[in-house]
Amino acid sequence: MAHIPPGRGARAPPSLPSHLIEEILERVATPRDLVRASAVCATFRRLVADASFLCRYRSLHPPLLLGFIDKPYGFTAVEAPHPNAPTAGALARAADFSFERLGGRGSGWYHCDARDGRVLLMCYGPTAGLLLLPEFAVLDPLTRGHTLLPPIPNRLVVPSVRIPPWDQLISCFDAFFVPSGDYEQTQFRVICWAHWVASVFVYSSLSGTWTAGPTANWDALGLNVYPEEGMPWLSSSPSYAYGCFYWKVFTSNKLLKLEVNRMEFSAVSLPPNHENQQFVVVEEAGEGKIGIFSHISGQEIPESLCYSIRQDEGENANEHVMETTIPLPTDHDNYRVVAAGEGYIFLLGSRSISQQGTVVLRGGRLAFFTLEIKTLKIERVCSIRGGLCGHILPYFGFPPFMSPRRI
Repeated sequence: MAHIPPGRGARAPPSLPSHLIEEILERVATPRDLVRASAVCATFRRLVADASFLCRYRSLHPPLLLGFIDKPYGFTAVEAPHPNAPTAGALARAADFSFERLGGRGSGWYHCDARDGRVLLMCYGPTAGLLLLPEFAVLDPLTRGHTLLPPIPNRLVVPSVRIPPWDQLISCFDAFFVPSGDYEQTQFRVICWAHWVASVFVYSSLSGTWTAGPTANWDALGLNVYPEEGMPWLSSSPSYAYGCFYWKVFTSNKLLKLEVNRMEFSAVSLPPNHENQQFVVVEEAGEGKIGIFSHISGQEIPESLCYSIRQDEGENANEHVMETTIPLPTDHDNYRVVAAGEGYIFLLGSRSISQQGTVVLRGGRLAFFTLEIKTLKIERVCSIRGGLCGHILPYFGFPPFMSPRRI
């Protein structure tokens, strides 16, 4: 069809106002596509580069899985063909995940948690106080800035409680960020959980101080546990769902639950198929329901995950459970659940052989896998060379141009 020129006096269509263009750009699905859109014209580039626009975009779109933190190997970025590989590579080139900037105690820092682009570190040093309570630091790998948190005041610790020996303290403390629920949140909260006294300490960057949280009463919770010094009895890292943290209690078929807003402990019974399993994690399953995953393995049992969705946490909750068995990829014969968060379960796969009745690792690379909660799709995201890794943290974030300076 031949082009028909506009008639005499015809006007060009009016241009979209800036606020409508911003609304359109906010709905661009991925940061990579947003970069491409910003290259269309100077107006788009100016709008996308604005700090307020980037804050809104981050709040509307979930952060990207970019890799894993493990101290012996530093940061391992996700690899192609994973769609986040280009962004992860850009982050790895721009960021610094080493702890050396923290001074002489750098080798003693232990990574506890990672959330909203921050990394939480814990260390025992000469300034940690008379009771040898840990020190904490919050790191921003991208801006290379860090904040040393003040020591936990000795007055917050129950005076009659005997502190475990120094060489057992690492296994007696956990620390983790409280999810903000909003990526543009500039403040953060840290919870320090002292196993041997079952007490919680809470730090707020808004006030810059520590406060004492609740203390769990094992008998009142019906857990029948009596922790020994230096002996782990809870899962090393808690799961988080709907404003609550969950730990698997190793000596019980229950979960210990901490409701953050009310700062109250309670116990949650596990569905039957998760009983006697050591590796149990909890994730949000939608509509207020919690999803419970446990790792199943054995000599005659294929490596798999048992997934249960609980309808509620009432007295008869286990009567209303939907269960699924998820087989794991057969190219690895050993799996470890290393973390859960942001709608994923994270697994580390390895290969092994039996030598004189002892299972040993074969050479080659370990592989990281994700299981997406919504689809139950398992995807290999990257690999790492070496033996078994220590404490592994999935790292989520955005491309460098979208990451604000926070610390």
